[in-house]
Amino acid sequence: MTSLPTETAKKLGLVIDLDTCVGCHACVVACKGWNTQGYGAPLSDQDPYGESPSGTFLNRVHSFEVKPAEAPAQLVHFPKSCLHCDDAPCVTVCPTGASYKRAEDGIVLVNEDACIGCGLCAWACPYGAREMDQAEGVMKKCTLCVDRIYNENLPEVDREPACVRTCPSGARHFGDFADEESNVSKLVAERGGFDLMPELGTKPVNKYLPPRTKDQAVEEFDILAPLLEPVATDAGGFLGWLDKALERI
Repeated sequence: MTSLPTETAKKLGLVIDLDTCVGCHACVVACKGWNTQGYGAPLSDQDPYGESPSGTFLNRVHSFEVKPAEAPAQLVHFPKSCLHCDDAPCVTVCPTGASYKRAEDGIVLVNEDACIGCGLCAWACPYGAREMDQAEGVMKKCTLCVDRIYNENLPEVDREPACVRTCPSGARHFGDFADEESNVSKLVAERGGFDLMPELGTKPVNKYLPPRTKDQAVEEFDILAPLLEPVATDAGGFLGWLDKALERI
């Protein structure tokens, strides 16, 4: 079994804003693309164009309709990936030490060379954040793009997880939670960021910002309707003559 570090120098993680996430899945695609080309082994797909496609993803987005007590129902998009917990049960349950938490930055990783594909970590993770790669036979999970955030060959603006870099609505934020002055720490303090299922005692590093309730229901309308209205009700000229001639037939 693997032991957890008593403390970490940094607590790198994500803040996900449920108020601005639009469920576009750009983060899912960017994560799959970056980790397929730069990860220990490609994230495989099985029968991608067949009747029962499946594959390995390190980040997924779920959508739920919620109904606040005194507000209209609203759609909430909920991205989910590894939360890099301080008390990560996926680490302590690993029989080979393949799953571990780094003391320098708190990132939870998997040593694929030591992973035997037993799946115990996936059973232990209460968030369903780990996935077995059916082609490689090893467990895969979010790495916070560890091969990207420390890569000095990349421009500084690109040294953040691919999902954060690509998010078109600015719903994902990356930083150090151990620093009270960091952007993520300030967001959590200002917006009331919360842990996912805190009652489990896993102490997740990643935080979520709650969605704001809507003031009133949004009336549905078709933006193309005005363009589909007839330009003229009575045809004139040659078309008018032709229309009258055809009516006599």
